[in-house]
Amino acid sequence: MHDLLLGQTLSFSGDPMREGPQAARHQRKGGVVIAEGRIVALGSADEMRAAYPQARLHDYGERLISPGFIDAHVHFPQTAIIASWGKRLIDWLNHYTFPEESRFGEADYATKIAARYVDLALSHGTTAMCSYCTIHPESVDAFFTEAQARGMRAFGGKTCMDRNAPDTLRDTAQTAYDQSKALLERWHGVDRLSYVITPRFTPTSSPEQLSALGALWGEHPDCLMQTHLSEQVDEIAWVRELYPQARDYLDTYEMHGLLGARGVYGHAIHLEQRERDRLCELGAGIAHCPTSNTFIGSGLFDMEGLSLGGARVGLATDTGGGSSFSMLRTMAAAYEIAQLRHNPLHPAQLWWLATQGAARALHAEHQIGNLAPGLEADLAVIDLHSTPAIAQRAAQAEEFWEALFPTIMMGDDRAIAGMWIGGRKLR
Repeated sequence: MHDLLLGQTLSFSGDPMREGPQAARHQRKGGVVIAEGRIVALGSADEMRAAYPQARLHDYGERLISPGFIDAHVHFPQTAIIASWGKRLIDWLNHYTFPEESRFGEADYATKIAARYVDLALSHGTTAMCSYCTIHPESVDAFFTEAQARGMRAFGGKTCMDRNAPDTLRDTAQTAYDQSKALLERWHGVDRLSYVITPRFTPTSSPEQLSALGALWGEHPDCLMQTHLSEQVDEIAWVRELYPQARDYLDTYEMHGLLGARGVYGHAIHLEQRERDRLCELGAGIAHCPTSNTFIGSGLFDMEGLSLGGARVGLATDTGGGSSFSMLRTMAAAYEIAQLRHNPLHPAQLWWLATQGAARALHAEHQIGNLAPGLEADLAVIDLHSTPAIAQRAAQAEEFWEALFPTIMMGDDRAIAGMWIGGRKLR
């Protein structure tokens, strides 16, 4: 049986970061046909009605049918400590993150927070995400189990740390390898789940652990690898102390087999020229986390330089260092950071970064992130008049992008009017 969704539609024929807004396709009266979990057809409402007269009809009126949002970098175990006051990165980890993450060896607690996180993400229109878990295998099992139960496409992995962390959060080079491998074999490729090899970052992994995880990635090159890179200047100084022989921060990963096209590097704000060149040369993934970058005072990400240079940049909330579960709020923060760099982003570019751009960063653009025949039917339906403040501004709009922009800047979970996961209607 086919389902036909009617409303405004937004899809992409190319990369708006390179091609401009013309790479986006808006249809005022559009239709999306889905069947067996995938998008079957996309076109005008009249064309889709004529071609699929027996389809079940879902008329969303003036609302926007969009690809679901994709969060390229999140820490689901930090859900309960989101919006904690006043710390920079290292202090934030020690004061909030590490004590909270120490609780995730308890399976029931890991399950409770995983369920809470996934439901909060869905309520904000996020249909897929790439998450760090904790060192505990229980946290990985909880995350994948909850995502699987909701039919979601999800990426995640055991966060590995064997130094500069509390005893309750340390593993070893050997246990990091063994447990990551076992979890990979248990979850990778099951339903819509993908395992991600996950060293937290250089300061919390010894050279031996980084080498072990690099070896595991070499054995499973179809997996993603995720880590953090050049988030704050004091973090970079710390890495220089730990690795005086390295050319730069990125080199601490490169020398251990942890640099590659399927790597997803979080933040990447304070890069040296060699680092920029290598990331762009490889087409590596970079997760831009703007609410986190402002919340803990990290710096201003160079969206234009890295996107045009060839890196695969996607947006991310960085829950809970990021201050919101909402990809709409994340788009707004990305716009504000770009303004501070005197490079304003068009609404088409912002929306792409939260959908197809994030999918590209995760090497999943052939599966999710766009409205196109053959892709998995993960959709968010957006109310462009969700609050009085947004409605009164949208009413003055003379064209679509002007009508969409108030929702980007002021929207929240009230803007999410419908959700489809794998072709199944959630609401």
